[in-house]
Amino acid sequence: MFPTQSRFTATTLYEAVALGLAAVRGNEWVVGIAQGFNPVKVRVTDVPVEHEVKLMDFTKWLERKGGSSREVSDRNKIRDILRLPRAAH
Repeated sequence: MFPTQSRFTATTLYEAVALGLAAVRGNEWVVGIAQGFNPVKVRVTDVPVEHEVKLMDFTKWLERKGGSSREVSDRNKIRDILRLPRAAH
Protein backbone atom coordinates (compact mmCIF):
# COMPACT_ATOMS: atom_id res chain seq x y z
CA MET A 1 0.00 0.00 0.00
CA PHE A 2 1.19 3.49 -0.87
CA PRO A 3 -0.64 6.04 1.26
CA THR A 4 -0.76 9.57 -0.09
CA GLN A 5 -3.15 12.46 0.31
CA SER A 6 -4.60 15.01 -2.06
CA ARG A 7 -7.20 17.64 -1.29
CA PHE A 8 -9.78 18.78 -3.82
CA THR A 9 -13.50 19.34 -4.32
CA ALA A 10 -15.64 16.78 -6.16
CA THR A 11 -19.36 16.38 -6.71
CA THR A 12 -19.43 12.55 -6.83
CA LEU A 13 -17.46 9.67 -5.33
CA TYR A 14 -16.09 8.55 -8.70
CA GLU A 15 -15.11 12.11 -9.58
CA ALA A 16 -13.11 12.17 -6.32
CA VAL A 17 -11.42 8.87 -7.29
CA ALA A 18 -10.56 10.29 -10.73
CA LEU A 19 -9.15 13.52 -9.27
CA GLY A 20 -7.05 11.52 -6.81
CA LEU A 21 -5.70 9.26 -9.57
CA ALA A 22 -4.94 12.28 -11.77
CA ALA A 23 -3.08 13.93 -8.87
CA VAL A 24 -0.70 11.00 -8.33
CA ARG A 25 -0.22 9.83 -11.93
CA GLY A 26 3.00 11.79 -12.40
CA ASN A 27 4.75 10.08 -9.48
CA GLU A 28 7.25 7.30 -10.28
CA TRP A 29 5.99 5.05 -7.49
CA VAL A 30 2.56 4.82 -9.16
CA VAL A 31 3.91 2.88 -12.15
CA GLY A 32 3.19 -0.81 -11.84
CA ILE A 33 0.48 -0.66 -9.17
CA ALA A 34 -2.07 -3.34 -10.02
CA GLN A 35 -5.55 -1.95 -10.67
CA GLY A 36 -7.68 -4.92 -9.60
CA PHE A 37 -8.58 -4.84 -5.93
CA ASN A 38 -6.39 -1.94 -4.75
CA PRO A 39 -8.62 0.49 -2.87
CA VAL A 40 -8.76 4.24 -3.16
CA LYS A 41 -9.99 5.89 0.03
CA VAL A 42 -12.03 9.06 -0.20
CA ARG A 43 -12.62 11.11 2.92
CA VAL A 44 -15.18 13.89 3.03
CA THR A 45 -14.02 16.58 5.42
CA ASP A 46 -17.03 18.92 5.43
CA VAL A 47 -19.19 16.19 6.93
CA PRO A 48 -16.82 13.41 8.02
CA VAL A 49 -17.47 10.49 5.64
CA GLU A 50 -15.01 7.99 4.21
CA HIS A 51 -15.56 5.79 1.13
CA GLU A 52 -13.44 3.02 -0.34
CA VAL A 53 -13.70 1.97 -3.99
CA LYS A 54 -11.91 -0.94 -5.65
CA LEU A 55 -10.13 0.33 -8.74
CA MET A 56 -11.64 -2.59 -10.66
CA ASP A 57 -15.17 -1.37 -9.77
CA PHE A 58 -14.25 2.21 -10.70
CA THR A 59 -12.86 1.05 -14.06
CA LYS A 60 -15.94 -1.10 -14.80
CA TRP A 61 -18.22 1.84 -14.01
CA LEU A 62 -16.14 4.17 -16.19
CA GLU A 63 -16.24 1.73 -19.14
CA ARG A 64 -19.98 1.05 -18.82
CA LYS A 65 -22.12 2.12 -21.80
CA GLY A 66 -25.46 3.92 -21.63
CA GLY A 67 -27.44 4.67 -18.52
CA SER A 68 -29.20 7.88 -17.53
CA SER A 69 -28.10 11.13 -19.10
CA ARG A 70 -26.64 12.18 -15.74
CA GLU A 71 -24.64 8.96 -15.44
CA VAL A 72 -23.27 9.37 -18.98
CA SER A 73 -22.41 13.00 -18.19
CA ASP A 74 -20.68 11.98 -14.93
CA ARG A 75 -18.61 9.34 -16.72
CA ASN A 76 -17.62 11.80 -19.47
CA LYS A 77 -16.57 14.37 -16.87
CA ILE A 78 -14.38 11.77 -15.16
CA ARG A 79 -12.93 10.61 -18.49
CA ASP A 80 -12.00 14.27 -19.12
CA ILE A 81 -10.30 14.49 -15.70
CA LEU A 82 -8.28 11.35 -16.51
CA ARG A 83 -7.61 12.59 -20.05
CA LEU A 84 -9.30 9.55 -21.56
CA PRO A 85 -11.34 9.68 -24.77
CA ARG A 86 -15.06 10.19 -24.25
CA ALA A 87 -17.28 7.17 -24.82
CA ALA A 88 -18.99 7.00 -28.22
CA HIS A 89 -22.74 7.54 -28.08
